[in-house]
Amino acid sequence: MADSSVLGWILCSAFTLVALCGVVSKIRKRKGISVTRTESLNSVLTSHGECGSTDGSHHADVIIVGAGVAGSALAYTLGKDGRRVHVIERDLSEPDRIVGELLQPGGYLKLLELGLEDCVEEIDAQQVFGYALFKDGKHTRLSYPLEKFHSDVSGRSFHNGRFIQRMREKSASLHNVHLEQGTVTSLLEEKGMIRGVQYKTKDGCELTAFAPLTIVCDGCFSNLRRSLCNPKVDVPSYFVGLVLENCHLPYSNHGHVILADPSPILFYPISSTEVRCLVDVPGPRVPSIANGEMANYLKTIVAPQVPPEIYDSFVAAVDKGNIRTMPNRSMPAAPLPTPGALLMGDAFNMRHPLTGGGMTVALSDIVVLRNLLRPISDLHDAPILCKYLESFYTLRKPVASTINTLAGALYKVFCASPDQARKEMRQACFDYLSLGGVFSTGPISLLSGLNPRPMSLVLHFFAVAIYGVGRLLLPFPSPKRIWIGARLISGASGIIFPIIKAEGVRQMFFPATVPAYYRAPPLVEERI
Repeated sequence: MADSSVLGWILCSAFTLVALCGVVSKIRKRKGISVTRTESLNSVLTSHGECGSTDGSHHADVIIVGAGVAGSALAYTLGKDGRRVHVIERDLSEPDRIVGELLQPGGYLKLLELGLEDCVEEIDAQQVFGYALFKDGKHTRLSYPLEKFHSDVSGRSFHNGRFIQRMREKSASLHNVHLEQGTVTSLLEEKGMIRGVQYKTKDGCELTAFAPLTIVCDGCFSNLRRSLCNPKVDVPSYFVGLVLENCHLPYSNHGHVILADPSPILFYPISSTEVRCLVDVPGPRVPSIANGEMANYLKTIVAPQVPPEIYDSFVAAVDKGNIRTMPNRSMPAAPLPTPGALLMGDAFNMRHPLTGGGMTVALSDIVVLRNLLRPISDLHDAPILCKYLESFYTLRKPVASTINTLAGALYKVFCASPDQARKEMRQACFDYLSLGGVFSTGPISLLSGLNPRPMSLVLHFFAVAIYGVGRLLLPFPSPKRIWIGARLISGASGIIFPIIKAEGVRQMFFPATVPAYYRAPPLVEERI
């Protein structure tokens, strides 16, 4: 009798265990998580440097790939809204770059809106109040129209790495933001949806991480963008970067643009004692730094064209030898909407850095995305969320397309050319901006991100062209001058219309006619 009682107890326990496992399995399936997936998701490094597991309490709502300007700002923004954010950055040491150092006033306003304005404090950032434009010994000052704003609102220039480290520190200060150093090697796709990422930690451990939404912000050299967009990257030129020490610019707290031959030269302060110089070198290659070809080019071709006040500091910086180069990339936004994933920052959209608009576009995009995601408590229905977020691509257009188009158009106009019509357009642009009043405040408000209106951009651009034609035809037109004027208008059209076409005419000028513009937040059922 005792044996049969023991046997009955064992069988009863076994049946109970099987039933319990079945219930747990059903609950997990209802949550859309398999046992295998949960174990993969929880894979982390143990204290001994081996792959181990923890409980599922640290699951992320959003994975962000990259912690540059866009990734760090986005992590803080989503974390502040209560999302659990996992940020994976290839290198968490302070970056050392020669671009991403000038934030336009429109970008600073976005920093204020995101609560990140203190990130430009304690890094010796300099206020920027406008630009000075130089051509053939003449110069004009273009001030930002800041009269209606608080005195703190202006442009900011700084060391890019210091700014990024401040934003990383601020995002990591939130308890629900986990910042980790690792290299994301691939996106994890399942049935056409992105479920997370595979990455390698700094200790060499291969891990996977899962989240309902993965946002790729891994910069201009992104190796993940090809599955999320149709990238058409153009490299029209290179920037050659120098740092001038203890240099006094002709106009303090202003960016300086020299319309040189063959292309523009930029100067702007990045600290209280340093001035950044960026020399644009058009074409697919730059002179060699190693064999001294670059130093010779800078001294013989570039130096004679810089303002006299800067000449000695410029030559001293060349002699010091810390010369850096970086390709100037442009890439129109051409997204492939993919459930579970989104592209942002330079991984998604780039423009020529002449106008310093990249960070302004990125921060503006973050504000748009934050406002779209705020009404949604649950991000797990990837197809519905993807459909809803198609409105992001339309809502971002006023700011992004204005800055992108202006950057591309201005670069082409500011470059020297042997063509007489292009020469006239370049001179007309300088003279138009020198007129002052609405002729300078209009274009500079577009460049600064304070007036992101594509139609206003097109009107000013063709006003410059018509102004150039008028200068040619007055006081007495001649057949040659009429012909140059016609080619000037044709050339202006050839500059701006291809850029507008790449940006999307309908989204740029008539966003209200795009169905996605009116998408309402999806009604997501409460998850068990």
